[in-house]
Amino acid sequence: MPALRHFTIALLLAVLSVISTASQANDATWQTLQQGGLVILMRHSLAPGIGDPPEFERGRCETQRNLSAAGRAQAEAAGRALRERDVPIAVVYSSSWCRALDTAELMALGPVEPTPWLDSFFRGQGDQALITQTAQEQIAAWQGEGNLLLVTHQVNITALVGGGVGSGEMIVLRPTVDSFQVVGRLNVSGQ
Repeated sequence: MPALRHFTIALLLAVLSVISTASQANDATWQTLQQGGLVILMRHSLAPGIGDPPEFERGRCETQRNLSAAGRAQAEAAGRALRERDVPIAVVYSSSWCRALDTAELMALGPVEPTPWLDSFFRGQGDQALITQTAQEQIAAWQGEGNLLLVTHQVNITALVGGGVGSGEMIVLRPTVDSFQVVGRLNVSGQ
């Protein structure tokens, strides 16, 4: 029994160490964002399901997969977290899908400009190569004093950074000469 107790204590200490490290990484990412000049690549908030219904039409929200009540609250919390931490947002671009636009608008960080280079290309709905290349160019070109917020879709983010992202999760990028580097990840609902 003492061996089990020692193992449990060791496991608990290891978990606490991981949580502490993640918290410190989040703190460093938030502090870096306060300086501006970065790009926040965000997946729209929680919209249960996958893809869109067969009758999907851009510009008609009733034909699309939309934010749930939890997704709306998640978007509001993300905007509140950015404001409370004094993260300067200079420009907000969004996919023209309603769940992305609603996320960006509910964050209440400034006027939201829909743009086709953030639209989803899931199941062949858009030109993946063109959308991804244009997004890469826009990220690399960002030189604003504040931060650029881009609200888009999981497939777009995976194509850009090579990994998945949860609903409402943000990946913070630093533009470089012809690309970008990942600074950190933030998940306001999972902090």
